Amino acid sequence: MKKPFKLLIIDDAEEILIALENFFKNLNYEVTAASTGLDGLKQIEDESACFDLIITDLVLPNISGVAIISIAKQKFPDTPVIAITGWGEHPESLAKEAKADFVLEKPFKLPELEQLVENLLNK
Repeated sequence: MKKPFKLLIIDDAEEILIALENFFKNLNYEVTAASTGLDGLKQIEDESACFDLIITDLVLPNISGVAIISIAKQKFPDTPVIAITGWGEHPESLAKEAKADFVLEKPFKLPELEQLVENLLNK
């Protein structure tokens, strides 16, 4: 049996975080959840974590999702990052500048996110 993929999900909206965490756990992913940018950054900095993919909201308390994407991509350039956002007219430009692999605007459908995650992990 192959090892489950490890996901880090960062979102300050508790209902979204819980929904995403439960959704991916039910699909047999190993999920770590963080409700602030700072908590997410601590997870990324943890050398033992080794995430296969990161999903982060762009607007977070303490540290922005854009900063998280930049730091994650500097440290782990091969780890795919999906930015999710319900904010602004052109959030994708900031996320793309930070080297996000994909930007998904809220609200999105969970199967759409699942397909995106699978595509990025199976590159």
